[in-house]
Amino acid sequence: MVIRARALRLAAATLAAAGTATLGLAAAPAQAAGGDPLDYVALGDSFSAGSGVLPLDPTAPLLCARSTANYPHIVASRTGAQLTDVTCGGAQTKDFAGAQYPGVAPQLDAVDADTDLVTLTIGGNDNNTFIGAIVACGSAGVLSGGKGSPCKDANGDKFTKAIDTSTYPALKNALRAVKAKAPNARIGVLGYPWIVPAEADRACFAKMPIATGDIPYLRDLQAHLNKTVQRATSETGATFVDMAAASQGHDACKPRGTRWVEPVLFGTNFVPVHPNALGESRMADQAISVLKLG
Repeated sequence: MVIRARALRLAAATLAAAGTATLGLAAAPAQAAGGDPLDYVALGDSFSAGSGVLPLDPTAPLLCARSTANYPHIVASRTGAQLTDVTCGGAQTKDFAGAQYPGVAPQLDAVDADTDLVTLTIGGNDNNTFIGAIVACGSAGVLSGGKGSPCKDANGDKFTKAIDTSTYPALKNALRAVKAKAPNARIGVLGYPWIVPAEADRACFAKMPIATGDIPYLRDLQAHLNKTVQRATSETGATFVDMAAASQGHDACKPRGTRWVEPVLFGTNFVPVHPNALGESRMADQAISVLKLG
């Protein structure tokens, strides 16, 4: 067995040297300290699950709408990591420790002391932040004919207060629980890519029926959520994978082939206001870069 192990290490070294000579043709597999492929567990909500992107993962509960083209599958494919994917659309922080649906195990059950890598997006569904804001602002936008800021006028700081008082402590508790179960793992927490543009004059009412004055309101709300996720990540010793700069100019109002997130209307995903296949691929790029998995 010792001879075989030495032979394997020699072969690996030879292949690595050969790979150096052909740099750029293929990425080196991500490896744990012992040289084995990384034991990789993907947790999180629909932005991690790739909900709305085909093909669906036949091993996943149907309600999770998990895709085999989500960013965890892409990260695993590009790096050679051994993936256990328990992401699920609609997941909240509480679903790390409890069953999201009957028969669906808590996501933390997939994590243990042998886990080398964990990635996740989480927090957007707590307090129904994303769906609540989109529905409230979409409804208000339609009723106002796209004029003014009816959603901001009606809701004010309701959503940001809920993030501060409820989502933030829940995020810290969830990330601490991940760290406790996988003390030696790299934990990458991805931010959410931009949904609406930065400028109100770049709005697209036909596809995203949000009043012009509520575009900056929703943008500020998402920025606040991402900053809160970043804060909780930093305070629990995990690594934040910032998607803000990377996804600038790729919001749901951009044309197909440029946008990373699909709009409410006339999009390509069967789940709107979620990353498309391009968006999931770019989230994988950012995770690989920030977590140094290449």
